[in-house]
Amino acid sequence: MVTRKSPAEIELMATAGRVLAAVHELLAGVAQPGVTTGELDRIAELQILRCGALPSFKGYRGYPATLNTSINDQIVHAIPSDDVTLRTGDVLSIDGGVLLDGYHADSAWTTIVGGRHCVPDAVADLVDDTREAMWRGITALVVGNRLGDVSAAIGEVGSARGYGVIAEHDGHVLGGHGIGRRLHEDPFILNCGRPGRGMRLKPGLVFAIEPMFTLGAPAWRTMQDGWTTETLDGQIAAHWEHTVAVTEDGPVVLTARADEAERSAALLAG
Repeated sequence: MVTRKSPAEIELMATAGRVLAAVHELLAGVAQPGVTTGELDRIAELQILRCGALPSFKGYRGYPATLNTSINDQIVHAIPSDDVTLRTGDVLSIDGGVLLDGYHADSAWTTIVGGRHCVPDAVADLVDDTREAMWRGITALVVGNRLGDVSAAIGEVGSARGYGVIAEHDGHVLGGHGIGRRLHEDPFILNCGRPGRGMRLKPGLVFAIEPMFTLGAPAWRTMQDGWTTETLDGQIAAHWEHTVAVTEDGPVVLTARADEAERSAALLAG
């Protein structure tokens, strides 16, 4: 069932979003060569708990950690480990969620360990273009549009630039979703689609918009741990995500980080 949130509920989600944004900003300064993904996970959990919140992911359907820390050909849902050490040139996607006062926020970002100069231009462009696709999808979250407009906006970026757009494969789907009192709510949001299709957007709807692109084919498999999802062809993947509310004034990004404030504000300016 699709649920619309009141302004008060959206503000509660925004508070959770600000906690999560601060966690990601903290991790951005820590995700360096030699650090393990297990260390990142402990730092994130401690910061969330210090803020009086809980990690959304830990315990969700049995998931054992606070973060997803997916590296290189891992698309999403990789479990942090002290056995996984970051190396210069790794493409690292960090996905996390916060539960505060009964409401969730969810966001993800991709970074190149050691800096973009450590990888070929094609890899750096993949990271940037996946982020741009997220913003294109967010921009389409306008009252009166349809959900297909959002999916199409995301997928068009990937298709135009020659990436594999992660969406449907072998009877399974990966993509965005509704969010609120539950981490995953209806509707599911594919990262490709046709404009003018699907449910009409109304004020109070809140979505997690999360494109995942790869340099190769948009096919994946889930590993033996039951969580980690990786590309079938071993090609690099990138993943970006924000929690966004649909309002009469335009999309409101509830998980925006400090370096995104200007672009987030511009959505409301039209």
